Amino acid sequence: MAGSKTRHYGSGTFDKGLDVLESLERAPEPLRIHDIAQLTGLDRAAVFRLLCTLEDRGYIERLTDKRYRAKNRKRMPRVSYIAPLTGNPFREEVTRSLQRAAANSGLQLELVDTGDIELPRDQIDAVLRSGAEAVILFQRRGSLAHLLADRFLQEQIPLISVETPIAGALYFGGNNYRAGLLAGETLGTFARRQWQGNFDKLVLLESSLSAAATMARLTGTVEGLNTTLNIDASTRVIHVDGLASSETSRAACLRVFKSLPRRSKVLISCFNDLSAMGAVQAVRTLGIADQVAIVGQNGTAEARAELALASSPLIATVAYFPERYGEELLKLASTVIAHQKTPLAVYVDHILLNRANLRRYYPRTSASSLK
Repeated sequence: MAGSKTRHYGSGTFDKGLDVLESLERAPEPLRIHDIAQLTGLDRAAVFRLLCTLEDRGYIERLTDKRYRAKNRKRMPRVSYIAPLTGNPFREEVTRSLQRAAANSGLQLELVDTGDIELPRDQIDAVLRSGAEAVILFQRRGSLAHLLADRFLQEQIPLISVETPIAGALYFGGNNYRAGLLAGETLGTFARRQWQGNFDKLVLLESSLSAAATMARLTGTVEGLNTTLNIDASTRVIHVDGLASSETSRAACLRVFKSLPRRSKVLISCFNDLSAMGAVQAVRTLGIADQVAIVGQNGTAEARAELALASSPLIATVAYFPERYGEELLKLASTVIAHQKTPLAVYVDHILLNRANLRRYYPRTSASSLK
């Protein structure tokens, strides 16, 4: 967790006092001593002493029925963003966009880097102690996302889940099926224009590490291709697990290409742009760019630079614009904290980036950024 090292130098009594104060601030109604003791895990005598100090300093007031409530004071609502903060271009861009947006949001943003930890219990306990009023969760592994989400939902802390639908959480992210349809329609249109509608195989470059819901991208691809070419593409599908990794996808695609007859025409729909770049590398290794068309997902900088190459087998990528996520996520968090009505799902805009419109959306893109 960002800044977690400072906890080693903190004051235990001060921490406990803040726990008591923040419990009162979050409570919808005044609390008795035993209520506060249960919420904070402190004994009643300690709670009473801390309440006396807070009352003396004007932070809280004691009512005639021996309940306590916090007095109004200005405090920036706290939002925790829990995700692997690095290691993937898309996640890194989301992190940067949140940091930019936080500066003008009126919210206090806490970044919690889970990395590849199985279940970061200590970090989650720290978030709960910090008094987070909303949590934004972005985990690539669906199993971990559900484990983490359950902890916050049990504590009745509003949760926004990015890219992974979770029961009880507000969903923010792509409409994966619609994004897949765009990819399938694009591949179908390419096959019709370049190969008279003929192709031999449709490779679905998947990732078993990711949440099942995001695999709807590839389900949408098949339907988009079927509709565009008026065929049943499912009979030509090859499923490949690229693990959302460029290198693993490259190796997997090399095996597929080498197993097919020479001059086979292949369409490839990828789980993300890392997978797409791996497929591109495999195509270049074998020198078969005229036999392959690839569509990625996410619209990352590396994929955009690849698109700028006229000879690339990557013909498009579905852009999600992660550089815009921060502002939208913090607006959503503010709405949730204010107990205002929100939709169950907020879908981001999808735009198909290709060579014709690339510089309209990203004017500074050039192939040189691949070097």
